[in-house]
Amino acid sequence: MSPLLIGILTFAFGSSAGFLTRKFYARYQLDTAESKVEKKLEEAKNKSRELLLDAKDKAVKGLEEVKKEEKSRREDLRQAEQRLNHKEKNLDNQRSQLEKEKNHIKQKAQEVGKIREGILEIKKQREKELEKIAKLKKEEAKKELLKIAEKENKDEIVKALSKLEGSKRDQIEEEAKNIMTEVMQRYAGSQVVDTTATTLSIPSDEVKGRIIGREGRNIKALENLIGAEIIVDDTPEVIVISSFDPMRREIAKNAINFLIKDGRIHPTKIEEAVEKAKSEINKKIKEAGEAAVYDVGLTGVDSSLMHLLGKLRYRTSYGQNVLLHSLEVAHLAGALAGELGLDVNLAKKAGLFHDIGKAVDHEIKGTHVELGINILKKFNQPEEVIDAMKSHHEDYPFKDGIGLLVAAADALSASRPGARKDTLEKYLKRLEELEALVMSFSEIEKCYAIQAGREIRVFVNPEKVDDLKSLKLAKQIATKIEDDLNYPGEIKVNVLREVRSVEYAR
Repeated sequence: MSPLLIGILTFAFGSSAGFLTRKFYARYQLDTAESKVEKKLEEAKNKSRELLLDAKDKAVKGLEEVKKEEKSRREDLRQAEQRLNHKEKNLDNQRSQLEKEKNHIKQKAQEVGKIREGILEIKKQREKELEKIAKLKKEEAKKELLKIAEKENKDEIVKALSKLEGSKRDQIEEEAKNIMTEVMQRYAGSQVVDTTATTLSIPSDEVKGRIIGREGRNIKALENLIGAEIIVDDTPEVIVISSFDPMRREIAKNAINFLIKDGRIHPTKIEEAVEKAKSEINKKIKEAGEAAVYDVGLTGVDSSLMHLLGKLRYRTSYGQNVLLHSLEVAHLAGALAGELGLDVNLAKKAGLFHDIGKAVDHEIKGTHVELGINILKKFNQPEEVIDAMKSHHEDYPFKDGIGLLVAAADALSASRPGARKDTLEKYLKRLEELEALVMSFSEIEKCYAIQAGREIRVFVNPEKVDDLKSLKLAKQIATKIEDDLNYPGEIKVNVLREVRSVEYAR
């Protein structure tokens, strides 16, 4: 064979073999891919069957839980229905029993009415028989009995009449004093009249609820610590503080302002705020005393004496602020002394300190004049100042012209239009007397008259008074108030016994 033919055959054979090889390989890959696809399909079918079985299991379990819950609710409803039926039966029984008792009571009432009619008839017959026996009519016999009773109890009747006459005389004298204080020379000046309530503005009505607290615990803590009544009503953004003592009202006002600024309002924080307010009041008292002394132009006044003078800022006399009244008296007395050529500084000092005893007259027994004399002596004030101030109510004779000027200035300041209100002073005096009477019991630590004197809130020493004794103490206080005081309406005695247990973890 020729080489060319051999080459052609070799090329043809190689091409055919390569073609067959590629075809076989493609077929193999196709079969492999189909087997993989079938395997994947089988796995997917198995996975779907598993998911379907899981879903069926969960559905069965959910259905069983729903059935159990429904069964439980049906059981609850059945029991509730049984209870309602039982209650309905009980109510029916009670209703029938009450109806029977009602009919029985009506029957008894009719029987009692018949018996009463019989008794009245017997009484009339007896009266007629007695009139026949005594040969006197009922009215005549009554007059005879009154004559005999009057004769036998003549001494007791005389004593009772004397007592009534004495009390009436005291009342007439009191009215005469009141009239004399009003009928004085009129003086044109500025007027300041204190009331018994302070209005406090708050940022929003939401604060009211926080001040009241849960079940009123915050407002109760405030009232107990301060001794003032906190009135929270429907008036928007306003709280009213009511107390006959201006200092208590000021303490309550400052304490509430501190709490609102702080934002935290609870009993512990309230105690801190009240203490802070009391400290603030002491600062204001000191500043008021220093300002009064500076206004009058005095020097060398003891700081403690100025502090007592500053306390008059929170004291009223017949509704007139005592510190402003004292400043008026000092300036008036000084002006009069200047016109008459007398010692102006002495007149001003005597006028400024003429009512200094009123700073402590609610704490210490005695008239404000006697207390003022003792205070000025304690702080080594000149004798001529004491002599001038002690005569302003004519309790002591006038020793010089300065005393007359102080008395005249006191009358001028008190008698100007609108300066004083006698009814307010009586009201305040009645409340002070009420608190003083209650504090006479040794077991009591402190007390506050609130709600315009309709309630007295008493705090006792828990170590001296137990729960049973607190009940007896409330009755004793109420009885003493009834015996010793005159007051309109009624007074509620509220005895509080508070026990606190404190321990420290270290």
